[in-house]
Amino acid sequence: MIRGRRLLGRLRPLLGAASPSASPAEPRRPFRTGEPRLYDPVQDMQKGVINAYKKMKDFLPGSDWQPGHVTEGLPPDHADVVIVGGGVIGWSIAFWLKMKEPQRNAYRVVVLEKDMTYSKASTVLSAGGIRQQYSMPENIKMSQFSANFLRTINQYLGVVTQPPIDIQFNPSGYLFLASEDGAAVLEENVGIQRKEGAEISLLSPAQLKKKYPWLNTDGVALASIGLENEGWFDPWTLLNAFRNKAISLGVYQSRGEVTSFNLYTEELVTHEGDRINFSRIKGVNVQMPDSIESTQIECGFVVNAAGAWSGRVAEMAGIGTGRPDSMLGIRLPVEPKKRYVYVWHCPDGPGLECPMLIDTTGAYFRREGMGGNYLGGLSPAEEEEPDIQDLEVDHEFFQNKVWPKLAHRVPSFQSLKVKNSWAGYYDYNIFDQSPVIGVHPLVENLYFATGFSGHGLQQSPAVGQALAELIIDGRFKIIDLSIFSFNRVFKGNKAIERNII
Repeated sequence: MIRGRRLLGRLRPLLGAASPSASPAEPRRPFRTGEPRLYDPVQDMQKGVINAYKKMKDFLPGSDWQPGHVTEGLPPDHADVVIVGGGVIGWSIAFWLKMKEPQRNAYRVVVLEKDMTYSKASTVLSAGGIRQQYSMPENIKMSQFSANFLRTINQYLGVVTQPPIDIQFNPSGYLFLASEDGAAVLEENVGIQRKEGAEISLLSPAQLKKKYPWLNTDGVALASIGLENEGWFDPWTLLNAFRNKAISLGVYQSRGEVTSFNLYTEELVTHEGDRINFSRIKGVNVQMPDSIESTQIECGFVVNAAGAWSGRVAEMAGIGTGRPDSMLGIRLPVEPKKRYVYVWHCPDGPGLECPMLIDTTGAYFRREGMGGNYLGGLSPAEEEEPDIQDLEVDHEFFQNKVWPKLAHRVPSFQSLKVKNSWAGYYDYNIFDQSPVIGVHPLVENLYFATGFSGHGLQQSPAVGQALAELIIDGRFKIIDLSIFSFNRVFKGNKAIERNII
């Protein structure tokens, strides 16, 4: 009865009961894990088996006989938290969970990643930008937190036995250009940013031309430039820094693909007579790589940080598979979208003062190093979305769509040479392009950290801490991100960020 009342309390906002929209999310029960685990019995068992095999081979000198196959990297058979997805978001969550341990090895955290080469990972294929020029206070606060984190990264992620981390941060800022139609919105956004403490300057076309003589200001009515905590950094370095630190703190890294969940489901009946299935994930089934072997991890909590593929993971928990008019019929609205990044050389292009420029057309570019190299791109129109079956690059897209816009804005780019290119996936939220952060209303131990639509890398330090707070403390403490909960999808309340690139 007590549990039923608690569940109905959580469901009441979804069933139409009035509740103040500005009130914080209802606190969840605290994170409980039992006694600290000071050793890993699974790992000890594997070591014992391997040693036994070696001793048996000693009796057969000169033979390559093997009595069986030992799969290395098997995850433990139980964990407090299983994180699906080993990108920068997943490793950030793992790090912050361990940072909140009351004592060493109090929480057993497992990170599952199917591709340890990260050849298709959104993290390492990102342009690496960070900015505070958003229209939503929550996004501004996350970027401010992340900027401070990156500035002091060695205090957080430094490992005693390893060299200091050089994130290669370039503080050249973001420069947003607005046409006459977009000037009012840009000015309004800057007002919001300044209210949150961001250092943003507005520039007229004349001021813009004086500051950046290489820029063509035709069609520009207003511009904004970030004066601090904006620029770009190396994504691969940040990913590895989070991973190395988390592993040093005791996080388990395992290569494997989640194939299904074991669910416990019970039916609840509301006062109105509606029947609602409420579930909990008891175990995660994992297919091991290059093997027919699979394993199961019993778990307390699961975090879906699978990026572009998080929609598939959600379906394994029954999300989006129910009746269209039911809560379980509402799917996680995150899909993979392919985006191109091009690198070109232009010896007469903008110099070291070149910021990350966002044109009125949506095209963007920034300097890459100091040798006259630049990288940039453009999000395609909805009707031009490329096929996601592979990561092949469409070079005609640059020639026909990107280059004309760049050459108009920066006349020296009329003569450039493309040197390199790649494609990566956005975990694109087709509902409102904002992230989904928090617990599912009907799968009580499944948490989301996905749908960032291109902004996950720069927000990863803040998101990791926020998810750790929600899991362990039952609520957001540093930054309230309840506006990004899954509940808004069911209710149809979009969280609109106007500065989407």
